[in-house]
Amino acid sequence: MQKHHNLDLRYLRMARIWAENSYCRRRQVGALIVKDKMIISDGYNGTPSGFENVCEDEHGLTKPYVLHAEANAITKIARSGNNSDGATLYVTDAPCIECAKLIIQAGIRRVVYCREYRLREGLDLLERAGIEVVYIPLPQTEVNQ
Repeated sequence: MQKHHNLDLRYLRMARIWAENSYCRRRQVGALIVKDKMIISDGYNGTPSGFENVCEDEHGLTKPYVLHAEANAITKIARSGNNSDGATLYVTDAPCIECAKLIIQAGIRRVVYCREYRLREGLDLLERAGIEVVYIPLPQTEVNQ
């Protein structure tokens, strides 16, 4: 159990580092999809390919077309030869309801996250679908607010 927990911590820290690639100012989110101890996909929140790397409008609100880290990681799987059946998603923030739907459809069986989100509906949906959801807070020095 401790070995599993240590692996979870490592992948969460890696997701946190990956989040630094995001151009979003309000919140940087990173995600890794791991299967058989191999990272098969990664993602961070940002605009679609070919768009300007500006996530917020002039009022500081997130633009409606910004993709979440989980969505970016899952769509990368669709473009590769991999599949995410039975995989674990490591993500810095608790998934929203829209990402939860994608996670379910992608066959991901476990979600590990380190930062709570103000809404719980995504987590509730994942649990309803029988997906294991694990919250592991990282020490404050390791989490970018």
